[in-house]
Amino acid sequence: MERAIFAAGCFWHVEDAFSRIKGVVATRAGYTGGHTASPSYKQVSSGMTGHAEAVEIEFDPSIISYEQLLDVFWNVHDPTTLDRQGPDVGSQYRSAIFFVTPEQKARALASKEKLQSVSQSRGRKIVTEIVPAGPFYPAEEYHQKYFQKTGRHSCAV
Repeated sequence: MERAIFAAGCFWHVEDAFSRIKGVVATRAGYTGGHTASPSYKQVSSGMTGHAEAVEIEFDPSIISYEQLLDVFWNVHDPTTLDRQGPDVGSQYRSAIFFVTPEQKARALASKEKLQSVSQSRGRKIVTEIVPAGPFYPAEEYHQKYFQKTGRHSCAV
């Protein structure tokens, strides 16, 4: 099994999208990329921790490749909006790929470059960060598999 971490706005939506993919063994909503150890949702929501809402994915590379996961990532959000996805605004909703290995970094950079050429032709710039993975802090239990638990299908309240 391998691990991948993506941030693409509200983690409920992102976790739900990845959890439906064959080859994805497990998903966890959580926080990463900031400076506060073991933050709470309330702390991350304040925008003061530096963390992004993110999803940690465990996947079987014999079934799904990292490149295929990257394709899903690019398609579940707008990577051209800085610190915003839909009604969610703030650095905690930024677009980011937290690479776990040097190979993931290279693949993520190549994928971004390919998408950027298409995006630039439309006058848009990809703002997605590609940064090393640091500590990942699982979100509170009520955030895990939120859409499945609640029957909701949108992050907007």
